[in-house]
Amino acid sequence: MSSTIDQQILDVIRKSDPEVADIVSREAERQEHTIELIASENHASPAVTVAAGTCMTNKYAEGYPGRRYYGGCVHHDSIEQLARDRAKALFGCTYANVQPHSGAQANAAAFMAMMEPGDTFLSLILKDGGHLSHGMHLNFSGIFYNPVHYPLHYDKDHAQYEQIDYDAVRAAAHEHKPKMILCGYSAYPREIDFAKFREIADEVGALVLADISHISGLVAAGVHPSPFPHAHVVTTTTHKSLRGPRGGLIMTNDEELNKLVNRNVFPGTQGGPLMHIITAKAVAFGEALKPDFRVYQEQVVTNARALASELTSLGYRITSGGTDNHLMLVDLTTKSDELTGKDAERWLEDAGIITNKNGIPDDPRPPMTTSGLRLGTPATTTRGFREAEMSRIAQWIDRVLVAGLDGDEERERVTKDVRDQVVALCKAHPLAHEPVMA
Repeated sequence: MSSTIDQQILDVIRKSDPEVADIVSREAERQEHTIELIASENHASPAVTVAAGTCMTNKYAEGYPGRRYYGGCVHHDSIEQLARDRAKALFGCTYANVQPHSGAQANAAAFMAMMEPGDTFLSLILKDGGHLSHGMHLNFSGIFYNPVHYPLHYDKDHAQYEQIDYDAVRAAAHEHKPKMILCGYSAYPREIDFAKFREIADEVGALVLADISHISGLVAAGVHPSPFPHAHVVTTTTHKSLRGPRGGLIMTNDEELNKLVNRNVFPGTQGGPLMHIITAKAVAFGEALKPDFRVYQEQVVTNARALASELTSLGYRITSGGTDNHLMLVDLTTKSDELTGKDAERWLEDAGIITNKNGIPDDPRPPMTTSGLRLGTPATTTRGFREAEMSRIAQWIDRVLVAGLDGDEERERVTKDVRDQVVALCKAHPLAHEPVMA
């Protein structure tokens, strides 16, 4: 178990439902003794975790502070206002809506506030690092709106190969005259020029939506440039690099857009807010306002660069040539044409290293196979790993993948050896009562 707090929670559950307690216990054990490299995941603090399980869950609080449709919301008004105020202080904005249940639902409300059904918006296509809610044809964003896309640089001789092509963004904006331009991505390792997006949007009379779900922790700590004051609306998840509970957040400096956002969160896309999660958001925002949160985020970026550098030295290609943030896309084909993201993910999980397969830009393989892995360092940094540990992890990744290509017998032998070393490293850096900051 990661802490005595977890054990106390499990003891309460076990008295009522041993079957559920057993599953949760096994998951706690998995998290304690594996290395988490999924870029969109992190280890929330015990305070955040416990806050998400409080009695605040027992209340319907439809509406907003001071304007509820149910009685008995006085303390829920207080906690929601506290979460709002902390979010505004954290990101330097005027308005914040903390009610969205997820990042995708935050985007749905933002879309409804900024556009009418059928309107055109401009975004990065999913296969190049965008998100499902940025225009994927099976998602609400692609069903009810008209997505058009801007590309990455695909010229290998270009200095910004596989990075945002701002000239192409400008050309697409002038061609399609979108109502909204969307920036912020799910698998993009480079810094985003929010000011450039606003400049282009102003040229064609478009609004800018910045989805900073992946980099919000870095933005909050000042380690990545802020989308404010350039973006009209900013959305984010509250987990990932921000290290809070699973949920969403919408922010703006525009009073009229704020009114539209609020209306399209409730009643537009949601009913009663999850007040226990809003409570946990308030705790997480409070943690992120502490000075040592910046130290943590700086180490997240340092660790990502260390991991990318070691993998490069071992013969893997990091798309775009490196990383400016918490994540990287690893092109496995430079190691072997036979190596797929699907196989790599499975083999590494057997060794206790948790990753996710991911397409690389212009990937010829389908999404359930892929030619790459997406790796991130928020969770390993929370655990207390530094550059030396990231170098060892890169070497373990290489050992497992090379062994996998040599056949099942060799893979099983190497996997067991690496798994033992992973467990030993995790035991030397246990998931602490409080997240490591420095």
